[in-house]
Amino acid sequence: MSENVAVVGVGHSKFGTRKDVNMAELAWESIKPALETSGIEQKDIDFFVVGYAGLGGSEAAMPSVIAEYAELSPKGSMRVEAACATGNAAIRVGYTAIKAGIADLVLVVGIEKMQESPNPTVIELIGRFGSYFWEFENFGLTFPGYYALHGTAYMMKYGATEEDFARVAVKNHYYGAKNPYAQFQKEITIETVLKSPYIAWPFKLFDCSPITDGSAAVVLASEEKVKELGIDERIWILGQGTGTGTANLSKRESFTSLASARYAAEIAYKMAKIDMDDPTKYLDGANVHDCFTAPEIIAYEDLRFCKPGEGYKMIREEQTYIGGKIPVNVDGGLKAKGHPIGATGVSQAVEAYKQLLQKAEPGRQADIKKGRWLAHNIGGTGHFAYVTIYGLEKR
Repeated sequence: MSENVAVVGVGHSKFGTRKDVNMAELAWESIKPALETSGIEQKDIDFFVVGYAGLGGSEAAMPSVIAEYAELSPKGSMRVEAACATGNAAIRVGYTAIKAGIADLVLVVGIEKMQESPNPTVIELIGRFGSYFWEFENFGLTFPGYYALHGTAYMMKYGATEEDFARVAVKNHYYGAKNPYAQFQKEITIETVLKSPYIAWPFKLFDCSPITDGSAAVVLASEEKVKELGIDERIWILGQGTGTGTANLSKRESFTSLASARYAAEIAYKMAKIDMDDPTKYLDGANVHDCFTAPEIIAYEDLRFCKPGEGYKMIREEQTYIGGKIPVNVDGGLKAKGHPIGATGVSQAVEAYKQLLQKAEPGRQADIKKGRWLAHNIGGTGHFAYVTIYGLEKR
């Protein structure tokens, strides 16, 4: 059994409204470069995992549809769904298949084509990621409303403001403008955010991630296969933690933190041998799940980048820009890069690969000195949580 698993190839489609392609074509946009960067062919893949939440897309049997179009060998496939954490859940499946010794090369694709359905339909489907019959049917809670509960609780407890949340959007659009794969490639100001219409107070239009089409892909390989193929450009999965949150929000002990994310981070840090007192000493950067602006700030605290109640100070002081304490979402994050549900977690892995190997675009390449990058992917409002640590060197 292989002790170590590496990301040896990556691919990424353009995120946005992709009416120019069907689902299989959209998947191929990321599969093709993933195969090319890893130096392998379709026939070499032992197992194929598709992260696909089925939000708005017309296809259900996505692994078969994609495998046929991409001419993948029929050795086995699986579809994975874990709400907005679907992408990282799919990586988890591929990772464990290699760790278990049943595969040496695994292709993981995350995909969603959300624009195929009207926005109200997509909003209702996303609403099913909570305690649907209690919260959505009885109270009409949509996902902006779910996370607005967390945002308002954070404001009341710690004194954060709408301007602080707006600063997250400004940062992520700043870096999204430098990412050719991002849905939004235009910088914005705090005034732009504050003047946009309210969706669910305190969130306005520019506090919310968009409805997106897109795909991302990674090739995972066992350590033995890396040696056999002589692959030099690779990063390693040093640790991965998972957590599950309560479905009914009324039973949560806190709205200023996600317990499942805290737990997932602890497991990932222990596996990667990272000191939880100050993980930023070990990390060059991170991608966190900013489906809305407030959750990014909460993630700073859940991941222990700062103490509880200090997350909003990090964004005020620009400590999550490149050059600050720890760069966060310098690909634009979900907010500007886009959030095609099934692809998001895989896109985060692509970003870790690019950053650690210093292949990010000019203006958004972090300073790589520690050789580790973190990905934080949340499904629902903490119903699923995945935290993965990627590194240049093995443990």
